[in-house]
Amino acid sequence: MKPEELKNQLAEDGILLTGVQESQLKRYYEILVEWNTFMNLTGITDLEQVYLKHFYDSAILLNHFDLKNIKTLCDIGTGAGFPGMVLKIIYPNLQITLVDSLEKRIKFLNYVIDTLNLEGIVTVHARAEEFAVQNREKFDVVTARAVAHLAVLSEFCLPLVKVGGYFVPMKGNLLEEKKESIKAIQELSGEIEKEYSFLLPKEESNRTILKIKKIKPTNKKYPRKFSEIKKKPL
Repeated sequence: MKPEELKNQLAEDGILLTGVQESQLKRYYEILVEWNTFMNLTGITDLEQVYLKHFYDSAILLNHFDLKNIKTLCDIGTGAGFPGMVLKIIYPNLQITLVDSLEKRIKFLNYVIDTLNLEGIVTVHARAEEFAVQNREKFDVVTARAVAHLAVLSEFCLPLVKVGGYFVPMKGNLLEEKKESIKAIQELSGEIEKEYSFLLPKEESNRTILKIKKIKPTNKKYPRKFSEIKKKPL
């Protein structure tokens, strides 16, 4: 997907990129490739592949979830900034928190934020389960893109979501994981409201987005320590 194709595809989806936003995405790509020469950020560096598999695949959340009236969003295990950084560029009014456990990724993200002159976006160097303990029910939306099994992700993310807010995981084919995670989601006070499955353009690879609503406060015993989560997933 070329930059112009991304712009046209987003326009078809009702998202109109400004010239500034196009330039920010281009510079983001350049920094990603530059830093990737000395830091393992992504295995994808070809421009058209980055625009498709990282930029469009991040922006695709906007097709299925209206962020216009959302104030706070947290991206857990953000890695090189997907989807959180892309969402910030497209929706500059969003207050976004990017969380990752690797300090070198946080340095990269901070450099991107400074270079693109982005405001209202912060990075946090922390493990997801530790961050969740300190930031319970703080965010309108929490998202994570292909980080871990859905049951584990839910224990990381649902405690962070405000009651009435949403946990929105983005992964490949989630059908099996969804079946295996229903009990965990319910235990964590979540309820699957909608499921969107589709094919990524050109690649025709499966993508799934779940819209999980937080229906009541999560029991304070969650999230557990990672060793417990790993040993005995919900």
